[in-house]
Amino acid sequence: MAELAVSPADLRALRTVIDGPLAEIARRFSRHLAEWWPHDALVIFTRECTGRPRKVAGAAEVVDRVGIGELEAVRSALAPGAHAELTARLGERPRRLWAVLDHSGMLLVLVPREPARPVRAEVAAELAARFGIVATSIRQQVAQASPEYLTEARAASAERARAVAELTAAHEATLTAVLATLRATGLDDRQARLAATETASAALLAARAGRATERALAEEPPAAAFDRLRAELAPVLRDTEVLFAAPGAGAPLPGEIAVGARAMTTAVVLAFAAQPGLRRLRVGWEHADAALLIDVRDQESGALDADALRRALEGRVRALRATLEIEALPGWGSRVALRLPLAAPAARRERGALDRLNRREREVLGLLAAGRRNRAIAAELGVAESTVKFHVTGVLKKLAVTTRGEAAALGVRAGLLPGEP
Repeated sequence: MAELAVSPADLRALRTVIDGPLAEIARRFSRHLAEWWPHDALVIFTRECTGRPRKVAGAAEVVDRVGIGELEAVRSALAPGAHAELTARLGERPRRLWAVLDHSGMLLVLVPREPARPVRAEVAAELAARFGIVATSIRQQVAQASPEYLTEARAASAERARAVAELTAAHEATLTAVLATLRATGLDDRQARLAATETASAALLAARAGRATERALAEEPPAAAFDRLRAELAPVLRDTEVLFAAPGAGAPLPGEIAVGARAMTTAVVLAFAAQPGLRRLRVGWEHADAALLIDVRDQESGALDADALRRALEGRVRALRATLEIEALPGWGSRVALRLPLAAPAARRERGALDRLNRREREVLGLLAAGRRNRAIAAELGVAESTVKFHVTGVLKKLAVTTRGEAAALGVRAGLLPGEP
């Protein structure tokens, strides 16, 4: 393992990790760490990102199989701010790991390349410090709810919800059938049947618990999301009388809707606060008609800068397929209304064709959609150019198209992003 020396070049390299699309941050961080911490796989686990709580890079046999339950177990073994070498289950089998739990609760797990040497305390502390910078960047990008983040999270949530529902349904159907057979009175060997029944029952409970965990990461109750908004706005509105109208009971909000709604409401409130002499403000959310309605209004000067606010919101509005209305009447007051649909975007129909692709083919298509050539794709994925050509051929065949351009167009219409599984 090379000796560490933090130089200007090293800091510039770290900047390249945090200065780029959030969807690809695991790959950039993996490349950054490769010299000092050689590893076969890297996983970042964060509850901040509702679309993709697992950000991964490296060996498919690990990253394709790593489960949230496994990551939660590693997370629970560490105190906030701690780092450790440990053996834990990851990717469906026990492995030796390097793990860091940031003070924010974000987890980094590395599967070291064998033969791995023991990590000195100062080297482990350096890894934790670097991850702290990356974790802060991830949290800030999510809090700002950039259009790119919202688009990526929206697509990820829709795809994951479908996959989880299908997998859970298949598990439940299989286990229910097993239980029905085992409970049949015509079977012999009561003890064997009892043991098998208990095993199948435990597996069924685990499948249902897994679905609940995924939903907890991907959704947020509307009242809880609004309470977070109120706490975030409190320092901004100290000198203003504010009426907060919380949403009533309703279905949980998709995580990216909750994040986007808070960010957009905050941007609107800041625009209102920029008016001179603002004294009273009403901030309300309403959960209705398969949408989240945001309403912010005052009865002040009507001097709201509608054009500037529209420009500030347009990227997020487009990413979430939202609608925006702004009214500013001099001498009467201003009102901003946003409608955020809760359903997945219509592009999901286009994404149906993508369901036939495996994970690597989807990665290749995402990079094709971004305009990358074979050589650039090979460098990005760490494979030979001939391997990329093989995957491109597979993509064209499965999508029933004849050119790279046609495949890329399908990927763009489906909202597929580079780095999306």
